[in-house]
Amino acid sequence: MNHSERLAAFVALGHHLASISADELTSLAARARNQNAWFDRPNVTAAVAGIAHLLAEEPLRRWAGRYPSEPTTVHKIGVVMAGNIPMVGFHDVLCVLLSGHVLLAKLSADDTVLMLWLLEELTKLEPRFREFIQVLPRLNAADAFIATGSDNTARYFEYYFGKKPHLIRRNRTSVAVLTGQESAEELARLGPDIFQYYGLGCRNVSKLYVPTGYDFVPLMDALQPFENVLHHHKYNNNYDYNKSILLVNREPHFDNGFFLIRPSEGLVSPISVVFYAAYSSEIDLVDQLTDIAAQTQCVVSAGARFAGSLPFGQAQQPGVSEYADRVDTMEFLAELP
Repeated sequence: MNHSERLAAFVALGHHLASISADELTSLAARARNQNAWFDRPNVTAAVAGIAHLLAEEPLRRWAGRYPSEPTTVHKIGVVMAGNIPMVGFHDVLCVLLSGHVLLAKLSADDTVLMLWLLEELTKLEPRFREFIQVLPRLNAADAFIATGSDNTARYFEYYFGKKPHLIRRNRTSVAVLTGQESAEELARLGPDIFQYYGLGCRNVSKLYVPTGYDFVPLMDALQPFENVLHHHKYNNNYDYNKSILLVNREPHFDNGFFLIRPSEGLVSPISVVFYAAYSSEIDLVDQLTDIAAQTQCVVSAGARFAGSLPFGQAQQPGVSEYADRVDTMEFLAELP
């Protein structure tokens, strides 16, 4: 298979995912939820739509055209996938296969149903990919590694994969910048950035940066339509638990009936909780964001008014060129000897 044929297969996969029927999505989500209770129909639907968006033909071709069409040497690339949100490992699948290498995939135990389904859909469209995809429990045969996990597992990956070329990702999260001048409509657009995937992804906003004296009432009112997250029993359990801890410890917080906002120096908040920190000036804000840059996946603000940020509502819709941890996976693969 040459580069053009590989690219055509992924374009076809994007078209297929964009046209998947409601009945098939319902069936797929039911199987996924049997494995992982967080993978309900709304989340599976969002993930499928997100991959279809990722494979939009023109952006995909422009992105692919920035890199060598064929590898100097075909390598076996071991990919350790995360399972925090549905099919989160797909971008690595795309990079490895499109660049002409062999994929050795170690799937997350939390996301085998969906990833196996997705790989099967790809190989139905292009059967020759079957020779380039192996799903394995161990990656001993790999020539290079791509691994995603927590800060703790990253240290484990460094130890075991350190003697071969490797790209290892760690904990990241996303933050929002508020000024107090946002309209109700703008604040409502922040909802998916916080609540989609129940806050489990690295692109979910877990912390707000607000001006000193910020009034949280308009924000909580604007986010009220997202209260249906409370219908998920695991989210509800987290909300009840975190609320009780805050009440018992008499910690200051805001409670909207389905999520909690509290001040914290921390960055990654528990499920159902959003942290916040106040800034006194734009210089103070920039300093605070600079301090956490290494742990931040993306920053959002209303209308992307803050430099380097995405608009509210866009955090969960990354383009194909937006890499996890901002490390260019295709460049890593292209530079393998």
